[in-house]
Amino acid sequence: MNKLRVGVMRGGLGSEYYVSLQTGGKVIEALSRELYEVHDILITNAGEWHIDGVPTTPVKLFQKVDVIFNALHGEFGEDGKVQKILDTFNMPYTGSTVIPSAIGMNKDLAKKHFASAGISVPLGVVAERGEDVDDVITRVVGAEIRAPFVVKPLSGGSSVGLSLAKNDRELILAVERALGYSEKAIIEEYIKGREVTVGVVDASNGMGAYTTPPIEVLLPEGTLFDYDKKYKSTTHPVGPARLQDSERRALESAALRAHLHLGVRHYATYDFILTEKGPVLLEANTLPGLTQTSLFPKSLALHGLELPEFLEYVLGLALQKK
Repeated sequence: MNKLRVGVMRGGLGSEYYVSLQTGGKVIEALSRELYEVHDILITNAGEWHIDGVPTTPVKLFQKVDVIFNALHGEFGEDGKVQKILDTFNMPYTGSTVIPSAIGMNKDLAKKHFASAGISVPLGVVAERGEDVDDVITRVVGAEIRAPFVVKPLSGGSSVGLSLAKNDRELILAVERALGYSEKAIIEEYIKGREVTVGVVDASNGMGAYTTPPIEVLLPEGTLFDYDKKYKSTTHPVGPARLQDSERRALESAALRAHLHLGVRHYATYDFILTEKGPVLLEANTLPGLTQTSLFPKSLALHGLELPEFLEYVLGLALQKK
């Protein structure tokens, strides 16, 4: 019996290149060699495609694999662009399709989408490169957003370019930093509460989805779960969220509603701040990291799913095109 040929796509064009290498590496390591013929597909920062270390083109590459496990993050891999290429070649792949990926990657569009489904989101305004600083501050004040401010690139993930600004001077610097990663930045109100991530996985019958155990990030008040804490620190405490039943139900309900309303496929995570009034959705991650320090694998483990078993399940969904 021929083994299924799985191409693990990693690397990419944006600032999350090295995170994607780690995610893809974990996937390659975890895939069963008894079930799969595994191929390492690398897309370099320069946009060059390789399979198992050999330069290639998408046309040639897709003749050598049966399905793609998309381990890309951020620009090109998570914003609908690579999905469009895969659809053009009718290649099955894991993760969301073009439109949910594109919306999920744009934090302002995603928030509007979630708000239309009745999900609480932070107040925010968008700043663009070249925009007058005074105009930005005027719009922030007009939106009734008060310090401290959360500033991040409009597109992107892994908390790259994320800053907390405590006053207008820091706000200007934070916007400049975020605009170094994206043509637009989003400035949001700081929501006080507990940071909780909820995973969602599609059901195998194509009908609905289920949540995985919420994970709480334990941070001192007034700090953010930024890139360094996610991927460079091994000391930040994370673990099963300490929740009352009503809090758990509210988080799970909001995550499922966001997932189904956006049309996300296969699996995703949703980052919340749990306040006294309920959960506030910060953003969706349509291709969450699967690295050693990523939250989603920890949630899967609490659900009783180890990575090899989960990968087999998701590849099955991709082949069914559910």
